[in-house]
Amino acid sequence: MLSVFASRGLIKLELTRALRNRKFLFFSVLYPSLLFLLIAGSADSTTKIDGTGLTLPTYMMVSMASFGALTAVLMGNSERIAKEREGGWVRQLRLTTLPGHGYVLAKTAGSAVVSLPSIVVVFVVAAAVKDVRLDAWQWLALTGAIWAGSLVFAALGVALGYLASGDAVRPITMITYFGLSILGGLWMPTTSFPGWLQDIAEWVPTHAYAALGQAIEQSQAPHAKDLAVLVVSFALFTGGAAWLYRKDTLKA
Repeated sequence: MLSVFASRGLIKLELTRALRNRKFLFFSVLYPSLLFLLIAGSADSTTKIDGTGLTLPTYMMVSMASFGALTAVLMGNSERIAKEREGGWVRQLRLTTLPGHGYVLAKTAGSAVVSLPSIVVVFVVAAAVKDVRLDAWQWLALTGAIWAGSLVFAALGVALGYLASGDAVRPITMITYFGLSILGGLWMPTTSFPGWLQDIAEWVPTHAYAALGQAIEQSQAPHAKDLAVLVVSFALFTGGAAWLYRKDTLKA
């Protein structure tokens, strides 16, 4: 019972910290919408991207919503966890009734709360500025799929936070962040890539992540391959995070 109260208390603390961090809110909530306007603002709303069946605004709407969620859960978790480990905060928490999974849950919940507004804001901007129109069920399905899919990268953020400490975690996270964004086609359609790079992109989890939303926009079921990539990635990231957490606990 005490561990439950401790978990709830830490979750409330994480939510408060996330909502008070204006710099983090800007880059995770507003920045994706600004990028959407920069990329798709002057784009033709009728011409479709080859191989996708989607116009550039509809394609980039899902990409930027996914990018915003990725920013919230990956950047928000990794650096904060690394700094808390270095500062001794995690060590202090181990002396309380808070279980290890409660700490991870609190981190995930805090970043998830911020990732939801980033998704919704991109959708609102796309609908208002570029006149993107979908059925009500598609808007709901898109929101749920992108929000739920962000848990894959939340687990990766936890793993990176335990992989490195202090200043070392930032370059590792940034390389991972930009690599996933670019190779996954979040900044530009992968159909513009060379053939060999397109073959690689199909196995990148961010590509599968955005493909879920694109399938919903086309009123199609998600491809089994994309679902498999996300499931395997989630298993690998959570397994890595659990192993690194135990390793860090033994060191302490």
